[in-house]
Amino acid sequence: MTLRLPLRPALWVITALCALAPATAQRFDVHPDRSSGVYAAGDTVHWTVTWQGDEIPPPARYVVKLGGIKVTEEGELAFADGTARLVSRIDEPNALLLEVSWEGEEQTQRELAGILASPQQIQPAAGVPDDFDAFWAAKIAELAAVPMNTRLESGEAGQDGVDYWKIWMDNIRGTQIQGQLARPAGATQNLPALLIVQWAGVYPLQKPWAVDRAAEGWLTLNILAHDLPIDEPMEFYQEQRRGPLSDYAGIGADDREESYFLRMYLSCYRAVEYLKTRPEWNGETLVVMGTSQGGQQTLVTAGLHPEDLTAALALVPAGADMLAPEADHAPAFPRWYTKTAGRDSAAVHQTSRYFDAANFATRIKVPVLVGVGLEDVTCPPATIFAATNQIATHTEVVVLPISGHQNVNGSQEPYNDRAYRHWLPALREGRPLPMAQMPTALVHGN
Repeated sequence: MTLRLPLRPALWVITALCALAPATAQRFDVHPDRSSGVYAAGDTVHWTVTWQGDEIPPPARYVVKLGGIKVTEEGELAFADGTARLVSRIDEPNALLLEVSWEGEEQTQRELAGILASPQQIQPAAGVPDDFDAFWAAKIAELAAVPMNTRLESGEAGQDGVDYWKIWMDNIRGTQIQGQLARPAGATQNLPALLIVQWAGVYPLQKPWAVDRAAEGWLTLNILAHDLPIDEPMEFYQEQRRGPLSDYAGIGADDREESYFLRMYLSCYRAVEYLKTRPEWNGETLVVMGTSQGGQQTLVTAGLHPEDLTAALALVPAGADMLAPEADHAPAFPRWYTKTAGRDSAAVHQTSRYFDAANFATRIKVPVLVGVGLEDVTCPPATIFAATNQIATHTEVVVLPISGHQNVNGSQEPYNDRAYRHWLPALREGRPLPMAQMPTALVHGN
C-alpha cells in the first residue's frame, strides 16, 4: 500500500509557483550555527547569511526579533565574498527570528531563520481562568441537550476497499456538523477510530483525507470547521470567503458566548462522542489529529475528552498563548490579541483565554505528538511550546528547523515521518508508541 500524506490547499499554490520559478532563482541562505536550532538561555547564536546567486549580493537589511515580535537588533548587512555574519545573544527561554530582506525585481524579498532557547521552559503569558472548567462544562451540557440527530449519505469512496459516507450531526443553536466518514469496506467491528480536524480557511473537504486513512484500517471521521456543505463547487467557498466568513476567526472575539470557535470546538467534542457510538469501533483506540487550526482543535479535543482519547497529533498548532505579546511572543492565528478594532480590548483578551489551546493542554492526559516550525510566523514556535509545556503526559515535539507554516521543500517531513510512519501505525495496531530517536525531537512527560 502506498502511503499518501494529505496536502494543505495553500501548499498546492506554493508548489505550483515553485514549479514555475526559475531553477537558478537568486536568494539568500540564512541559518544559525546549530542545525537543530535549539539553544539554551544565555547562549550566543552565530548567524550566517550567504548570497546564492551569480552576481554580487544586493543591499540587504536584517532584523532580529525576540519571540518573533520584539526587535532587538537591526541594520544593513556587510558582505565579504558573498557572506555576512551576525551574532545574537538570547538570555531567556524564548525564540529568536532573523529576517533578511532585499529588493527583488518586482517586490521586496525575504528569508527567515529561527532558533529556540530553552524551549521546554517557555510559558504562556496568562494562566487558566478560574471558571474555565465551569464554563466548558456548561457548554457541553448545552450541547448534550441537543440530540445528535445523525444523518448519513452513502457515496463513492473513489478507492477500492473503502466504504464512504457524507455525515451531518446537529450542534448547538441550530447549527450542524458536516463531514465525511470512511472505513475499510465491510468492516463491522474491532476498528481503531481517527478524527481528523481541519486547518484554517474556507474550502471543501477532499475524499482522500478520510479515505486514505480508512484504507489503512481506520474508522475515520473528517469534519469541516464550518457549518457548510463539504463538496460544493469552489465558487461557493469563494463567495463565503468574500462574504460572511471573510473574517470568521474574529466573529464574537469579545464575547465567549458568541465566539465562532465555540461551535467549532463543540463540533470536535461531539465528533468524538459520535465515534464512540459506532459499532465498528474497537472501544479502545481513538485518536485526533490536525494541522494549524486543526492542530488547535486537536489540543482542544484532547483537553475536552481527557479520558476518551488514546493520542493526539498536532502539526504547527494554532490558537495557543492567546495573550502572547505580553510575554514577548508573536501571536499565532487567530491573533485575537490584535482583533480589537471597535471592540473593548480587555473583553477580547479575556474572551480569548477560554479558547486558548494552551489552557486546554493543561487538561490533556494522553500522549501527544507535535510539530513546530522555527520559521513559522503563522503559528510561531514560542506559542506552541507555551502550550506543549502544559501537557503532563508523554509529549514528543518535533522541531522543524527550516520550516515555516507549510511543508515547502520537504521541511516538515521529520514530523510526517513520525506521524504517518511511526505513531499512527503503532496506534492502529495497538502497539506501544515508538520512542523518539531523532535529534530534533524534544520529549517530556511519562
